[in-house]
Amino acid sequence: MAFMRLGSKSEAFHREGQTWLCTTGLVSDVTIEVGDMKFHLHKFPLLSRSGLLERLIEESSTDDVSGCVLTLDEIPGGGKTFELITKFCYGVKIELTAFNVVSLRCAAEYLEMTDNYGEGNLVGMTETFLNEVFCNWTDSIKALQTCEEVTDHAEDLNVISRCVDSLASKACADPSLFNYPVGGGKNATSRETKNNEHLWNGISASGKMMLQPNGEDWWFDDASFLILPLFKRLITAIVSRGMKHENIAMAVMYYTRKHIPLMNRQATIDEQVIETPSPSEAEQKTVLEEIVGLLPNKKGVNPTKFLLRLLQTAMVLHTSQSSREDLETRIGNQLDQAALVDLLIPNMGYSETLYDVECVLRMIEQFVSSTEQAGVVPSPSITEGDLVKDGDDLLTPTTLVATLVDGYLAEVAPDVNLKLAKFEAIAAAIPDYARPLDDGVYHAIDVYLKAHAWITDSEREQICRLMNCQKLSLEASTHAAQNERLPLRVIVQVLFFEQLRLRTSISGWFFVSENLDNNPEHQSGGNGGGLLKPRGENVRERVSELEKECMNMKQELQKLVRSKRSWKNFTRKLNFNKKSECCNPKDQAKAAI
Repeated sequence: MAFMRLGSKSEAFHREGQTWLCTTGLVSDVTIEVGDMKFHLHKFPLLSRSGLLERLIEESSTDDVSGCVLTLDEIPGGGKTFELITKFCYGVKIELTAFNVVSLRCAAEYLEMTDNYGEGNLVGMTETFLNEVFCNWTDSIKALQTCEEVTDHAEDLNVISRCVDSLASKACADPSLFNYPVGGGKNATSRETKNNEHLWNGISASGKMMLQPNGEDWWFDDASFLILPLFKRLITAIVSRGMKHENIAMAVMYYTRKHIPLMNRQATIDEQVIETPSPSEAEQKTVLEEIVGLLPNKKGVNPTKFLLRLLQTAMVLHTSQSSREDLETRIGNQLDQAALVDLLIPNMGYSETLYDVECVLRMIEQFVSSTEQAGVVPSPSITEGDLVKDGDDLLTPTTLVATLVDGYLAEVAPDVNLKLAKFEAIAAAIPDYARPLDDGVYHAIDVYLKAHAWITDSEREQICRLMNCQKLSLEASTHAAQNERLPLRVIVQVLFFEQLRLRTSISGWFFVSENLDNNPEHQSGGNGGGLLKPRGENVRERVSELEKECMNMKQELQKLVRSKRSWKNFTRKLNFNKKSECCNPKDQAKAAI
């Protein structure tokens, strides 16, 4: 830690309560009051160093032998700083450090202690030492922290600006190249070597390891000790110097976790929790509203998990509407990076639903809007065969969000207070082309119908329009055909498309069989030719069996349409003896691969 010693005389003052007395033996002829402290001093040492004190003493001079009394309540730094200034005027030894130089510089300017009132006056000495402080990261951090006490004066003297610029330039540079000592903060003194111990390979003489710069996050902890206005100034200066958005986001996240402890209540076991004194909710609310504006605007830089947690905390603290809308927009733009568990935001409003579905709906609409503005071309209709073939190409952001939304609907569907209109709005917010398969939305519909058994038949018909029976997998179709919660019309559609799919498969097999039989090479007596003919006969036999099954299915369908009472006999004949259960299809994107 840098320091500068001034003066050469030994201590010439002693304190009695809130009063400072000079021990030179001369009778005091001026009393200066600073707050609740009184300094009994002599005019000459003060007149020779301060222009302001010279004028005040001249204006208040009287013939009263008791001397004059001056009040300096507005002096920067208060009584503690004026004590050091008094010692400087008397030539007593004082030491300039990063902790007191800012207040001394401001107080010296206030008292007009320039070189016009003596060579080597305090203004010049503190300015020289400040330049030395700005060369060191740790000292600059300490100096910037002390600016909080004299903000207005430090701002007028450009001390804050110079300190911030110094820190910004060092944060953007590689610390290992310049050997910046890090680890400032409020408890920096406890991390420094005592008695100026020398270091060898980063190890002190006492054998303790010292903090060394490590990675691009070496300055996060020191910056987190700054008050919010100074932290904002520092981040703004760092951004202007071109630091990567990812590093800015990490620094803001670190500061947020430290100054908004309410967020740590949601931290998982694997996440680092920063223990700090708990500020009031009003203070946390102010910090959160300001932090939102510091987050980089670049998409994907701020982790979606962090943004969702910040949004949930904003709801708890009742922050401004604009800050919550900003967070919703940021999350919506990168909703494909979200996890389902983080979307389950408890409802903080007056709605009866368990989760805040309105907020999630707004984020979904924001994602769809941003995707359309980006010019994303909708995927064409995709068959199940294509899914198996080109599954890797289907993991687009839109497909991921569709899967996420279907999972979210399945989680909120058991809520008996969730209205049908709201369920439909969330499901319909995702365009049809985003779902290669409708297994997920079918599962959500099934869960909703099970939890809302009282809804009317027309409402059941209405909610089932959200899914496309043609886009159900074989597993989901099998389940839907046995699902008594579905309307009869939907079940008939499922069976019809299953029959259509079966006919398509039969036609394909028959085409392959005919090609094998008509191929001259296979009919000739070449190697292995005799083995292919029985295989063709087996295929024809299988086709014949499938045609018979199709005819039986068609007849049963006609009976089913006439009377729903034949449902149980129909399922028994088709070997559907399994009890109807809620379907839980696999993730669409994974099933596609």
